[in-house]
Amino acid sequence: MTPTNIRPVDPSDLPGLLALLKAKAAFDGSPDTLRATVESLRDALFRPTPLAHALVAEVEGRLVGMATYYAIFSSFIVKPGLWLDDLYVEEAARGQGIGQALMEQLCGVAMRGGCCRVDWHVSAVNPRGIAFYRRIGASVSEKARLVRLDEAAIRQLAQCGA
Repeated sequence: MTPTNIRPVDPSDLPGLLALLKAKAAFDGSPDTLRATVESLRDALFRPTPLAHALVAEVEGRLVGMATYYAIFSSFIVKPGLWLDDLYVEEAARGQGIGQALMEQLCGVAMRGGCCRVDWHVSAVNPRGIAFYRRIGASVSEKARLVRLDEAAIRQLAQCGA
């Protein structure tokens, strides 16, 4: 097994992070939805109050995986949590423990932040991902459905309430 370095993303990593996001979008079957650029990632991740954070997996000086996440809050438990927005490991690097190492680091971040949980979505048509998440101890809800308002819907609904 090749040694893997899991660490917070650095500004110099942003082109590599963007490449991983492009690969994740293609894996998800939605390459046209990716709007991120190096500049927009820099603004989101390295502003005084970051909108999100990222961990990267590096093997032999090359980024092969990433986890992007941000803070959430549970009003029922009255504690913070983390939302795992994207977890991705390049296909050639899968099966080497890199996804688990990223999740272990993310859980370390959650513990240090006093988080009560880490939440995320997994595609119903990603059996390998579902099996991986179950293997690391996650519960996968078959009852929940993704609900989303896109920018146009947000704008329309906000105008109704103005």
